[in-house]
Amino acid sequence: MGKFEDMQRVLDGTMEAFGAVDVLINNAATNPYAGPVIDIDVPRWEKTFATNLTTPLVWTQAVWNLWMKEHGGAVVNVSSVGAFGTNAILGVYDLTKRALIHLTEQLAAEVGPAVRVNAVCPGLVRTDFARALWEDGRGDAIAEVLPLKRLGEPEDIARTVLFLASDASSWMTGHAVLVDGGQLVSLS
Repeated sequence: MGKFEDMQRVLDGTMEAFGAVDVLINNAATNPYAGPVIDIDVPRWEKTFATNLTTPLVWTQAVWNLWMKEHGGAVVNVSSVGAFGTNAILGVYDLTKRALIHLTEQLAAEVGPAVRVNAVCPGLVRTDFARALWEDGRGDAIAEVLPLKRLGEPEDIARTVLFLASDASSWMTGHAVLVDGGQLVSLS
């Protein structure tokens, strides 16, 4: 959710329904540009950074001030395996996801011990957001070079997010967890 004017309504509704905000999952993302970083126009650059970096910061600040500063909790930021390399087509998106990992690390250093902040870094997952990367047989070719020989499914990422949000990860903070079927190691 990138519309900050809706934030208070959502937070009020959450507090009314549940009485707490113990977990925040920052999963909003956009990628309005495909091409070299050197050629992007400023409006698309700003939109990508606003959605992929500023929005997670603002939501984290809001839940910190509303609940987590006093009661604790967990924040999980959804980054990307793309944060760990370069890409001539997805460079701007990948830049924002690398910056999100650094934001994760910085916030973890600042808000502990009350709050744990971690990131999950998916590889190519069969989602509508990534459809252009895997449809029309392209996904099969990509899966073939992965050590696990398949693309990710949303459930693969959800299980890791659940782990990072739960007490099972109570001694983890400031980490970026790759869930990529071995994509990063297959590129090295």
